[in-house]
Amino acid sequence: MAANETAAVQIEQGPKKVFVQRDYTLGTECKFETAYPTQLEGVIAKETFTDTINKVNELFAAAEELSCPTYTESCLSCMTGYLLYFCMETKYSKEMKQWYQRRVREISVFIQRQNDEIYHPRGVHIVEPMLRGLRCVEFVVYPPKKNTSNA
Repeated sequence: MAANETAAVQIEQGPKKVFVQRDYTLGTECKFETAYPTQLEGVIAKETFTDTINKVNELFAAAEELSCPTYTESCLSCMTGYLLYFCMETKYSKEMKQWYQRRVREISVFIQRQNDEIYHPRGVHIVEPMLRGLRCVEFVVYPPKKNTSNA
């Protein structure tokens, strides 16, 4: 019976997911809450978490900056009853898409770098907010690997 007990299958826990929700206190701008989730205690330092979320918030704020092309495109589309978008893609629209895509790429690169340098070595993975519809930042906390060798 003792042999059966030592051969018992260990049930491993799956990864734990922690969601940092959008912060709508200042309107609909893309900003995430900076409150430190208790589920990350002992895994990631509070300062590291706060620095990461603040940087993500800064990058999204830069991506959503209003500019002259944004105002011009909005005014033209409003004056034409938004029929402008059915007829053609405006010069401003093309420029804005390229500019916005560069900013989104910046955010992706930042999150990947944070994962590689800080979070992955601690068993945590940040899922890009774009993959969650900009609703949240997801932190996936993997359980520590157990040494299953028998002595």
